[in-house]
Amino acid sequence: MILYGTNPIAWANDDDRSIGAGIPTDRILHEAGEVIGFDGIENGHRWPEDPEALKTLLASYGLRFVSGWYSMALLTRSVDEEILAVQPHLAKLKVNGCKVCIVCECSNTVHGDPMVPVNDRPRLTAAEMKAFGARVEDFARYLAGEGVTLAYHHHMGTVVESPEDIDAFMGATGPATHLLFDAGHCAFGGGDPEKVLMHHAARVAHFHAKNIRRAVTERVRTEHLSFLQGVLVGAFTVPGDPEGAIDFLPLLRILAKADYQGWLVIEAEQDPDRYDPLTYQTLGLNSLRAAARESGLDRAVTAETRP
Repeated sequence: MILYGTNPIAWANDDDRSIGAGIPTDRILHEAGEVIGFDGIENGHRWPEDPEALKTLLASYGLRFVSGWYSMALLTRSVDEEILAVQPHLAKLKVNGCKVCIVCECSNTVHGDPMVPVNDRPRLTAAEMKAFGARVEDFARYLAGEGVTLAYHHHMGTVVESPEDIDAFMGATGPATHLLFDAGHCAFGGGDPEKVLMHHAARVAHFHAKNIRRAVTERVRTEHLSFLQGVLVGAFTVPGDPEGAIDFLPLLRILAKADYQGWLVIEAEQDPDRYDPLTYQTLGLNSLRAAARESGLDRAVTAETRP
């Protein structure tokens, strides 16, 4: 089954909480669930930490809890320490029936620092990546034993950013570790989304339908802007935006061929003062759903598709 999700960062940013700070939480949930019609929404700093309270809140707007970002720190702590640290987040996932745990190594990331150029991100040597991958795989095996699949989020400003990083990371990990494929971060990081996804489709457990404005991402690189500065100047957008550089239909065809089942999430942080979330998220969902049906990925029969 294919489900469609969003992320509250289109309305209220998590890394810079001043972005969208004036938007009421009720508006975010009402627009996402009751107006636009998403099936679910990912985690955000506005949501309650209590798993049952979260479930009740989202359900009142017709939404499920998709999953949420977990800031891993396996470069600086042991697997046992990580297992202890993840327990509150894991409880939230279990109570809400989530199938994946979205993780990203954040012990040395620069993506949350508005003063550090995203170009100045950390990098690992081949030996360091191998050791890191072994730890991630151990952590992934623990999560699998708890009924949750680890989905690693390659991300700008982190140790797994470029297509070469993704290949090295996937090669350093084993069958318990899966990939959150993010089309926008792949393209921003210098990759060809089709080629990267084709190579790793069999291990993709979660999909972020993030688009980029190519001229803006190039400006971020050449002007040495930070990741958050890039967000504010419009680096990211949604599927279907004429300014977007990514064609999602070929990507969804690759997922269909791999028999992908799960969430397609429009996770595209923008400045809501410049890019109205209701307008852009509606455009994104309509475009993504149409492409998913055309690709054969979403085979659901609806009144619109029934002969």
